[in-house]
Amino acid sequence: MKKLLSLLAIVGIVLASNCSRIPENNDPIIGVWQKADRLVISETEKETSFSVWTFNDAYLGRYNLQLNQKEAVKTDFTWVEEDNKYTISYPGTDLEDQTVTLERTDKGEILQDANGEIFAYRN
Repeated sequence: MKKLLSLLAIVGIVLASNCSRIPENNDPIIGVWQKADRLVISETEKETSFSVWTFNDAYLGRYNLQLNQKEAVKTDFTWVEEDNKYTISYPGTDLEDQTVTLERTDKGEILQDANGEIFAYRN
């Protein structure tokens, strides 16, 4: 009797795990986005920054920031989409949340901030 109950329990677990499906996330923001900036501080001093956001389908991602070709920030982020606006949050850091929209242009896809400034380009 114990063998029969054990067999039924194993079959039940296998059936339950095969029937549950993780919903597929095909959001168009998924992928790698980047932005490079050059800031002129003075005639002799310039600062460059290079940012990369990698969005994945689990509403998580990785953010990397390089200043003058040296890693300055490397952290994880979470993202949510609501009404075609994406909010990016960096838990555990002092980085502010950012809200962007995905725009398709003749030159490719861009993320824009609330002021209409380009936030990042599709890689």
